[in-house]
Amino acid sequence: MIKHGHDNINNKNTINHRNLFISVILNFGITIVEVIGGIISNSLALVSDALHNLGDTTALIIAYFAHLISRREYTYKRTFGYKRIEILAALFNAIVLIVIVVYLFIEAFKRFKHPEPIKGMIMLGVALTGLLANFISAYLLKKDSKKNLNIKAAYLHIFGDTVSSFVVIISSILIYFYNIYWIDPLVTIFLGLYLLKETYAILRQSVDILMQGTPRGLDLNIIKAELESLPEISNIHHVHAWNLTDSEIHFECHVDLKEDLRISDTE
Repeated sequence: MIKHGHDNINNKNTINHRNLFISVILNFGITIVEVIGGIISNSLALVSDALHNLGDTTALIIAYFAHLISRREYTYKRTFGYKRIEILAALFNAIVLIVIVVYLFIEAFKRFKHPEPIKGMIMLGVALTGLLANFISAYLLKKDSKKNLNIKAAYLHIFGDTVSSFVVIISSILIYFYNIYWIDPLVTIFLGLYLLKETYAILRQSVDILMQGTPRGLDLNIIKAELESLPEISNIHHVHAWNLTDSEIHFECHVDLKEDLRISDTE
């Protein structure tokens, strides 16, 4: 006998795709502004932030379309529907972010060896603009990030950009008033380390779900003992539990009964 079910996920887990779309537009705009500003000011931190924003824009676009696709109804070909595409999107976004961070590390070490003059005031103006746009995007996505792993991955991209914009503002002030050019690659490295830490959690959870690992916090031995304590059940075996998405759990097992029961009684 197989029992197959999932968590109660109602309208409270509905994602606001309008906020996600607005975040895409905001990040695309700030990416263009930071690329131009970074080239003019000769700031690696600003160009790095622009590249990061470009990655975030891509992440948001993927998250947006993945969410739309995940809402499709199941078919006989895809009996679980399209919900897991959001997990694939979260995994892809995490990998992209890691690649971006590695690139930034390489560029930062080059700047440590060969410091270059930077136009601090231009860097400051662009960073302030980026901070505002990223703050708005992070605010729009924060609520939904608690419900959905795909949105959480996109939110962390944006949150990382919000923090990085703030740090770039501080470094631009130090560069403008004190000509401390080495602060530019140093900030880049610290931001990269922070993002690697945040991305690892998403990467691990995405892989666990795709590998159909037992959901965290679920003890199958306790479930087995609880079921076998029922007077009608002799034993259970072939026990499996897995996440279809980050919020939906499925469970199945084979059950040996102590005596024959009518199908209506098995409920």
